[in-house]
Amino acid sequence: MFEVIPNWHPLFVHFTIALLSMSAVFFVVLKGVKKDSIQEQLKTLAYWNLWLGTGFAIVTAIAGWFAYNSVAHDTPSHEAMTEHRNWALITLSVFIVVSYWSIKEYKSVTRVSVTFVFVMAMSFVLLASTGWRGSEAVYRYGLGVMSLPKVEGEGHAHEHADGQSHTSISATQAIKPTANKERIQVNTHDHSGHEH
Repeated sequence: MFEVIPNWHPLFVHFTIALLSMSAVFFVVLKGVKKDSIQEQLKTLAYWNLWLGTGFAIVTAIAGWFAYNSVAHDTPSHEAMTEHRNWALITLSVFIVVSYWSIKEYKSVTRVSVTFVFVMAMSFVLLASTGWRGSEAVYRYGLGVMSLPKVEGEGHAHEHADGQSHTSISATQAIKPTANKERIQVNTHDHSGHEH
């Protein structure tokens, strides 16, 4: 089997976010549509996106667990990664419960309840928060990133809004977290102080 560098989690997470987000959108829009034929189509789209998204979420969580236990990290990135993991497990649990509820609702009622749509909207907020924390782990702390690009070549001699050019920003400044002023050193994390 071919290897995905650094792991499979980023591949699946985009499907999870897209499907579950669209499900929430379809459920919300469904409540504002009056025409029965369009309501039925939106309801079908909303339910299938929810069910497929939850399936992808389970696979994403499994891939995320392997990533959590295998990517190189330091102490600040470990904290960010752990926070993302905790939010992801809560979000996954909520979507599994909502999916189970949706199957019961799909079989028993013709109209989607306002309560269900509200819970879907709140589930989307959880999903967005989890996704944001995952992006922080990657883009702020460099988790799962093989290397930073070298700043060279044509088109890179321009100034940025803050007045700095590419050449005046070091690699450590580019990945330094704003909330944590200490320098991040990748691959220096001691695993003896905690377990995954």
